[in-house]
Amino acid sequence: MLSVSTDTLRVFLHVVAATIWVGGQLTLGALVPALRGFDGVTTVAARRFSRIAWPAFVVLVLTGVWNMFSLHHPDGDYRMTLNVKLGFVVLSGVAAFLHARANSKRGMAIWGGLGGLSALLALFFGVQLGG
Repeated sequence: MLSVSTDTLRVFLHVVAATIWVGGQLTLGALVPALRGFDGVTTVAARRFSRIAWPAFVVLVLTGVWNMFSLHHPDGDYRMTLNVKLGFVVLSGVAAFLHARANSKRGMAIWGGLGGLSALLALFFGVQLGG
C-alpha cells in the first residue's frame, strides 16, 4: 500500500472542495426549476448549499495557494494557464457572491450563470495544469 504524503492530502482536499463548489452549483442549478413550484424550498436549498459551498471555496483558495507554493513549474505557458485559472476562480467567487445578493430574477440568473460557467472554466484549467 502506498503511503499518504502531504501532496496526496493537498490534492485530495483541493479535489473534494472543487467537487462541492462546482458540482454543487451544477446540481443546484439543475434542481432549481423543479423546486420553484414549492413555496420557499428554493431559498432553503440555496441557503443550505451555501453553508457547505463557501467553506469549500475557502478550502479551494487555501489549497490552491498551497499548490502554487508546492509545485515548481517555471514554464511561461504553465504560468499563463495558472493566471487564466486564477482569473476564473476570482470571477466564480465574485459572481456567486453577487448571485446570493441579487434582488431580481434577472440578476440572479446572470450572476448564477456567470458563477457556474466561471467555476467550470476554473476546473477545466485546473485539470489542464494537473497534466
